[in-house]
Amino acid sequence: MAYDDALFQLGMDLTRSSTAQEEDLNATSIEEVREERKDFFIERDGVRFAGTHLIIDLFGARRLDDLKWVEETLKRCVEVAGATLLHIHLHHFTPNGGVSGVAVLSESHISVHSWPEADYAAFDVFMCGEAKPHLAVEVLRQAFEAEDVVVKEHQRGEEMDEMKWKTAASREAPVRHMFVSSQKKAA
Repeated sequence: MAYDDALFQLGMDLTRSSTAQEEDLNATSIEEVREERKDFFIERDGVRFAGTHLIIDLFGARRLDDLKWVEETLKRCVEVAGATLLHIHLHHFTPNGGVSGVAVLSESHISVHSWPEADYAAFDVFMCGEAKPHLAVEVLRQAFEAEDVVVKEHQRGEEMDEMKWKTAASREAPVRHMFVSSQKKAA
């Protein structure tokens, strides 16, 4: 039951066939999907890339075992960054009380894993499009009263060659849908 609930929350409805799910996907035109998406490619200082990925380490941090606080803080990060929250899933570990989870965004994700016994938390913030992931850093620092914050940045996809970027950005870019069946073929 919990497995089914988790898959449903991820958009996977086990009670419906893959054919029905494919029909739902085809009911929305590709043009409508493109207009709704906020995860457009970014160009900054002459470099084109998919999005900004921040690796954020909090040291000397507090309230890392407070599940509700972690959830509310993730929501504030999403809001200040101008991103779109789709779903939050968090897990509270015992006996140390650490929290692990993810906020799934239209623009990508924010993930967390905390070690309250060490006053340490690792956050992973990846956003594309118009979202401003750097604004989440100060929210995290203040919310968890971190004594020290270390941020490493990576521009995802910057190694992609120019031809592929042109194809990806083109309105005529091919869209491929692949559906994988979980049923094994008879030998």
